[in-house]
Amino acid sequence: MSTPLSRFTADSLPVEVYASEADLGRAAALRAAAIIRDAVRRRGAARVVVATGNSQYAFTDALREQEIPWGRVTVFHMDEYVSIAADHPASFRRWIRERIEVPFAPAAVHYIDGNAADSEAECARYEAELRELPLDLVCMGVGENGHLAFNEPYQARFDDDRWARVITLTPRSREQQVGEGHFATVEDVPATAISLTVPALLAAEAVQVCVPEQRKAAAIAATLNDPVSTACPATILRRSPHATLFLDTDSASKIDSLR
Repeated sequence: MSTPLSRFTADSLPVEVYASEADLGRAAALRAAAIIRDAVRRRGAARVVVATGNSQYAFTDALREQEIPWGRVTVFHMDEYVSIAADHPASFRRWIRERIEVPFAPAAVHYIDGNAADSEAECARYEAELRELPLDLVCMGVGENGHLAFNEPYQARFDDDRWARVITLTPRSREQQVGEGHFATVEDVPATAISLTVPALLAAEAVQVCVPEQRKAAAIAATLNDPVSTACPATILRRSPHATLFLDTDSASKIDSLR
């Protein structure tokens, strides 16, 4: 069991800092497993939204160590590039398939179709699936520019009445995808994506946010210290007491104080 080096609250947001990315992942997996088991006990099933990307590797790896009734779990993901094939190495559908669907065999996986002929219609279709029943858990990260899913700075809407939208990626977000090794150049990164909105991400009964690595340190400092605004979309987490932010010492390294 991983023990946090530090635990504090930023406004309403519980924050835990761990010694390593692996410890962070184990702690998040332990919490996720407990939430899923509780939902299955209460309702017979659980509905979970899972983020993709390099920052989620330790968490999803650690899920293998947990007792989870996957046969009662329905999985969603939170974004996908527009006009990208499902088997493209950078496709988030492929990420979910390889890291969640194949190893764990959940009861169902609902995918965002990035190849849909009508992206707006695909947003409406996916939103309807999300709203069909309550969400029990959202597992997400924070982008290098403070985005949540692909809700970008100054584009994000904290009071959005939609749960899925077509988003235009900022240059910083496209650069992040190159830096993580998913594309060779910025020009190769699709300009738009379908993304769950901020209200959708915070609609679940429980939310957990896994953010390891030094490259996220500035975004985490802004998340915890800047005014709550769409300039840094992740600042809205400070108004989310049903969320928990999991950090390692690298991602926490620029916080003014660990309180």
